[in-house]
Amino acid sequence: MRKQGYRESTITYTMQALRSIAKRANILDPESAKAYLASASLGESRKEKLSDDLARFYRYKNIPFDKPRYRGVEKLPFIPLETEVDQLISGVGRKLTAFLQLLKETGMRPGEAWNLKWTDLDPINRTVNVAPEKNSRPRQLSISSRLISMINRMPQKSIYVFRSESRDPTLSLKTFSRCFFKQRKRIADRLQNLRIRAISFKTLRHFKATTEYHRTKDILHVMQLLGHKNITNTLVYTHLVDFEGDEFVCKVAKNVDQAKELIESGFDYVADVDGTKLFRKRK
Repeated sequence: MRKQGYRESTITYTMQALRSIAKRANILDPESAKAYLASASLGESRKEKLSDDLARFYRYKNIPFDKPRYRGVEKLPFIPLETEVDQLISGVGRKLTAFLQLLKETGMRPGEAWNLKWTDLDPINRTVNVAPEKNSRPRQLSISSRLISMINRMPQKSIYVFRSESRDPTLSLKTFSRCFFKQRKRIADRLQNLRIRAISFKTLRHFKATTEYHRTKDILHVMQLLGHKNITNTLVYTHLVDFEGDEFVCKVAKNVDQAKELIESGFDYVADVDGTKLFRKRK
């Protein structure tokens, strides 16, 4: 796989999948592996992925393999409320808070954020350069001064903002994710909201894309934001959430600084009334 140009993270997850199958079946016997998949309590999408991993393994071992016919079922991603996202962000540790806020504001992939370097940040212009993964496009995205302050409070012990350059990026992100899962469960239990337990790093990418589309109604803008090369991957966000009839939070700005703070928090300008500016944001 490495010779064929697969990413290290893909190789790692494939090896983990094959080891998992080998614990439950004779992996050198295709029929034994297929029998395990047939009886396993796994979704069709997961079985399809494992079948692909097995097919690659058997090609490598020159073992004939009649790949089973599993077809993954496409599902719309879960989109949390912004209040739920903010509750999660405010309840985790400092490093996780900055990481989650970055994902929320930019829609970056978790791996892109994990590999962010200090040199990718421009605190003056409040932008961040995204080095793409998964064959997507590089992009420059705007971030809030609040997020810049969060990041600047973190120690600069590595060329990377969130990870150590001496550790494997895939394994260290997995360890970081496990820490997030524990804190997420604690917050969900304390607030008695199981929806928070469904929020993952990738969920925040879906959240950003969905809210950005319904704010701009510009699918090409969302495509550029996410770094997609194929608009088909972006079109799913045009029908994820129907915001018609949603309630709004209304805020008033009496000066430029207040207006600036509201815009950075995601509020949209509505109108001028009695010398003040009205802003709103969906709940």
